[in-house]
Amino acid sequence: MCATCGCSDAGGVTVTDAAGSAHQHVHGHGHDHGHDHAAHEHADDGHDSRTVTLEQAVLARNDELAERNRRWFADNGVLALNLMSSPGAGKTTLLERTVAELGIELGIGVIEGDQETLLDGERIRATGAPVVQINTGAGCHLDASMLADGLRTLDPATGSMVLVENVGNLVCPALFDLGEDSKVVIASVTEGAEKPLKYPHMFRVAQLVLLNKIDLLPHLDFDVERFLDGARRANPRIEVLEVSATRGDGIDRWYEWLRGRHAQLQ
Repeated sequence: MCATCGCSDAGGVTVTDAAGSAHQHVHGHGHDHGHDHAAHEHADDGHDSRTVTLEQAVLARNDELAERNRRWFADNGVLALNLMSSPGAGKTTLLERTVAELGIELGIGVIEGDQETLLDGERIRATGAPVVQINTGAGCHLDASMLADGLRTLDPATGSMVLVENVGNLVCPALFDLGEDSKVVIASVTEGAEKPLKYPHMFRVAQLVLLNKIDLLPHLDFDVERFLDGARRANPRIEVLEVSATRGDGIDRWYEWLRGRHAQLQ
């Protein structure tokens, strides 16, 4: 969270549309960094209590904005999914394939979150899908206000689907509700089977885990059962699908899941 993780709004947030035009936002999204930095100095002058109060205020404001997003999605029959992972797990590759093969059928638009560059947005744009890139500067996650800005630019159609690629991070994105229908965690067999045990909150809040890059299993010492056990310890109700975004293994099950979630809103 902003009081503890080091993210900052010093550079503002930039939202870039599919045509490449950008506009910058000075954070008005509940990340109140205008507080007195003396509060960060010493625990013996009340630092701990002030930090907790700030964190609670940040999340409360974000939750209020997330509920607005949630109502907008419901009113417009739009399915929004929040895709989260550590860097390099294969989110963007998965999105490229998903949009290329399912984008027209489900009316998929994409909101890309990264600290800097338009690289991921350009990869999605090359598929022909509508995409908005949000650059968070030093921020380590998207929040409900950033998503609202992105939605105004993306302008998704009634009955469509919005896939949100969050900033690569297994901590803060799990804490900030965007107003999405579901949270999806993409993990990779190259990361280690202990990820659910080390980052349980991320798996606790998710509805689905995609264990990606399974085509590499013959070349790695990765214990799939240990990973599955850790995920289910964090969240006994979680669903796990094993996929390869590059080779296509298991990808049909992911598409079936998307179609099922989308159909529930129609």
